[in-house]
Amino acid sequence: MDISLKAPAKINLTLDVLHKRDDGYHELEMVMTTIDLADRIDLTERAGGIGLESTSGFVPFDDRNLAYRAAALIKKRFDIKKGVHIKIHKKIPVAAGLAGGSSDAAATLRGLNRLWELGLSVEELAGLGLELGSDVPFCVRGGTAIARGRGEQLTPLPPPPPCWVVLAKPSHGVSTAEVFNAFRADRVQSRPRLDRMEEALEKKDFSGVCEELSNVLESVTLEQYPRVRHLKEKMKSFGVPGVLMSGSGPTVFGLVERDNVARRVVNGLRGFCRQVYAVRMLGGLEGTSLD
Repeated sequence: MDISLKAPAKINLTLDVLHKRDDGYHELEMVMTTIDLADRIDLTERAGGIGLESTSGFVPFDDRNLAYRAAALIKKRFDIKKGVHIKIHKKIPVAAGLAGGSSDAAATLRGLNRLWELGLSVEELAGLGLELGSDVPFCVRGGTAIARGRGEQLTPLPPPPPCWVVLAKPSHGVSTAEVFNAFRADRVQSRPRLDRMEEALEKKDFSGVCEELSNVLESVTLEQYPRVRHLKEKMKSFGVPGVLMSGSGPTVFGLVERDNVARRVVNGLRGFCRQVYAVRMLGGLEGTSLD
């Protein structure tokens, strides 16, 4: 039996780091939403252990890979004797701040729940996902949500108003751990106004969403990686009304309402950055890439 699933990327509309917890993790408060840039995960049952392949040479094929670890966790937790081969058709850039690895893991959990008829609820799958990474519980559920704690405390929100998302990723990656270790609250000039972002989403207010985009980790990444700052400034210079870095970076995204504007921005950015995409928000829309 074969199962194929989409593993969509996410962007952060807001990201706040409140404090460092006693367990060493940071207490977070952020708004995340899924976008129509997605990997595809193919699961094929087989005898024995776990096999993994990918269309990307930047993806590890062992327990450094979150999808591999998701399969290993399911097999061990539920004493599954069968094996599985995982193929990752990679579309989401690696180490980009878009939760590509976390989404692959979430899709693997959902798929193996079906493949092996485990009958796990979404809540149970999200709980397993937290053992793999902070973004995995959100990726299990998808949609739009406030994530608190390490990312496991999820409050659903209405989807953003329909718009195009232009993404630009520099050639280099960013270490999430290094960015969090370098974060200092006193460097933050302004913090997200969560209540106003919620209100903008409730009202489907595109301008309001753009105005309330905020990510405190920019205080680290934009300082350490001038290329990211340059991309953000370049996107703004094209007249994009809402521009922000996603996660710990280095991907910068911009929100625009019209497809002709999205195309113009994509064409302008390709002179500065090789990995540029224009996709739709998900949230009930069957979006398609412009490419």
